[in-house]
Amino acid sequence: MSSADRTPALPRPALGITLALISSACFGISGVLARAMIEAGWSAGATVTVRIALGGLVLAVPGLLAFRDRRRPVPDRPGRRSWPVLVSYGLLAVAGCQLAYFYAVTYLQVGVALLIEYTAPVAVLVWMWLRHGQRPGRVTVLGAALAIAGLALVLDLTGDVPISAVGVLWALAAMVGAAAYFVISADDRTGWPPLSLAAGGLLIGALALVGAGLTGLLPMTMTTVPVRVGALEVAWWVPLVLLGVVSAAMAYGFGIAGGRLLGARVMSFVALSEVLFAVVFAWLVLDELPAPIQLAGGLLIVLGVVCVRLGEAAPAASHD
Repeated sequence: MSSADRTPALPRPALGITLALISSACFGISGVLARAMIEAGWSAGATVTVRIALGGLVLAVPGLLAFRDRRRPVPDRPGRRSWPVLVSYGLLAVAGCQLAYFYAVTYLQVGVALLIEYTAPVAVLVWMWLRHGQRPGRVTVLGAALAIAGLALVLDLTGDVPISAVGVLWALAAMVGAAAYFVISADDRTGWPPLSLAAGGLLIGALALVGAGLTGLLPMTMTTVPVRVGALEVAWWVPLVLLGVVSAAMAYGFGIAGGRLLGARVMSFVALSEVLFAVVFAWLVLDELPAPIQLAGGLLIVLGVVCVRLGEAAPAASHD
């Protein structure tokens, strides 16, 4: 086949952003599906646990094959030093983030908890600066400010919002978990292939949540009654399969692959689009029409991500 007959591959940044956006869309659908399960009688803890466990099982075989078929020199392959990274990913980026957010929304409004958790990109910027000396440039900082401001508009926080100190602490813990997700996902020095990291992290996270359920820390309630998703009534297992396959297996798999191409800082800001997708899915499925202020916030997030990407691509900028 001649070079003229070959389909040109996407540049790394374009491919990375595409994968990251697919991941955000997969994460974004989880809110609609999880709400349907909870309204049908499932506890949030049980819904999250089954979602993560199914995702891990879906990726188990591909993750194992990717681990075994990796063709790298022996020193670069996963060894003893990289196993703690996998465990940390499962406990912090998967189970810890999910559990902390679940408890945060029991004390705070969902919008407030989300806003605190999604300050994670700022935490990533600070971490990469302090830990790796990658000082963000002015354009990157401007993009961060625009994206966070846009997120606040998308969440449409209006009126008197009660603030609980305990809820804020849980939301900050969720933010740490989200930041760990971005940093670990983007680090290809551990030797873990994306599918292996996603599968292992989901399975470890599921085991941690099962343990929390068995000890009573995380309430577990399940039913087999039909579930109503928007105008449709479906069997109870249908939303669970979608949660496991789409919003867990696909979301984490595409997210890690995108992070490897973009780096932790850019990936963390592209991931803010998850909130936009969540709003759109709520509109399409639940007929919850986005307000004009939310649409304006979406534009700010897109502009902020563009600025962060331009800042990272500048010659003077340090790369992840």
